[in-house]
Amino acid sequence: MSVTHETPITFEQIERNFREIAPPLTEAEAVMEANRCVYCYDAPCTRACPTHIDVPSFIKKIASGNLTGSARVIFDANPIGATCARVCPVDVLCEGACVEKTLMDKPIEIGRLQRYATDAATSRGRELFKAGVSNGKSVGIVGSGPAGLSCATYLARLGYDVTIYERKELPGGLDTYGMASLGELETSHDAVFLGVGLGATARLGIPGEGLEGVYDALDFIERIKTREWASVPIGHTVAVVGAGNTAIDAVTQARRLGAERVLMIYRRSAREMPAYQYEYELAKQDAVEFWWQTAPVEIVADATGSRVASLRCVRMELGEPDASGRRSTQPVAGTEFDIQVDMVVKALGQQKRLDLFGQISGVELDAAGRVRVDKGTMQTGNPKFFAGGDCVNGGREAVDASQMGKLAAQGIHFALTGERVELAGAKIVSPKTSGLH
Repeated sequence: MSVTHETPITFEQIERNFREIAPPLTEAEAVMEANRCVYCYDAPCTRACPTHIDVPSFIKKIASGNLTGSARVIFDANPIGATCARVCPVDVLCEGACVEKTLMDKPIEIGRLQRYATDAATSRGRELFKAGVSNGKSVGIVGSGPAGLSCATYLARLGYDVTIYERKELPGGLDTYGMASLGELETSHDAVFLGVGLGATARLGIPGEGLEGVYDALDFIERIKTREWASVPIGHTVAVVGAGNTAIDAVTQARRLGAERVLMIYRRSAREMPAYQYEYELAKQDAVEFWWQTAPVEIVADATGSRVASLRCVRMELGEPDASGRRSTQPVAGTEFDIQVDMVVKALGQQKRLDLFGQISGVELDAAGRVRVDKGTMQTGNPKFFAGGDCVNGGREAVDASQMGKLAAQGIHFALTGERVELAGAKIVSPKTSGLH
């Protein structure tokens, strides 16, 4: 589908709009902020971080001017620490647990300090870790998202020959290598880690979903990440269906791309919204319109019959809580109405990879379509396969996926060698793995 950027905003303005909300700290600001830390013993911020980065340690090193040492502490516990410094919901994790939030009503800016240290190390090309001496064993990593990259990093440090299989040109993404047969991987490697994430965005299941101007939220966001603005679709009036963090990303980015009007359509109320509160606040600051208790029933075509012209919706009423704990919904008869839009973005969550996992003997899924694993080792029901990230937890933060990759590296190493290793921030759990060595 060919698209053009039709709004009057310039590409230079778009670049300015997509600058990071919090600017990087200067050296003086970083040192001052680091010296606010009281370096707690058994620090609650470290316990609140899923990868258990030693936060007081890395902050103290910033205060003393040892940025390489600070970055080493961060990357030792979280190989994607530079990314997490930007995307983690720190207000509900490390900063949310900071004692200064209680004492001074202002937590230490842990996320910005983490960004300061990791940016300093990467910009200087510092080599913080090296691959271990080869142990002659091979592991295949399917998917180069946070879980896959984390698992690969630790295994390489332990001396494994690691191969990452990724469909796209660049790593870190939401899709996996298009294998003809997972059996080929099973015979080519001593162990295989599945970090395949989730599948495509769920369908709306309404007429008009195939019209030009209807986009998958993940595809929309991925195009934005390329920063090739001429190829990014944007309309004058954009409706985003959904209310999770991905939906919030889509509405705020649509505004930054120059859409004159952006609406978020959600069938429940603000109280049931899955998105984080701080994400919601960002969207409100961007003048996004929120249409609560509203559900789409049809995407209406224009006179050509090919493009989006409007979104037909119906009002919803809330009932008793359903199995998810949120109130059930049902349409209110006779309340249908049309909203004039020229672009619709679907952000209803992602589908499970049932087709992929069905190819692997012994890999079991739970009722929600998530891969069942031993939580200490991330080993699946097939002793040669391990898994982590969204395909296991159903879709959480990048930092959670990174920790799962770390646990899987420990589990794989034990399964192949019988040796228990404790990687930074990953306590050893008595493995239940079947030895593969």
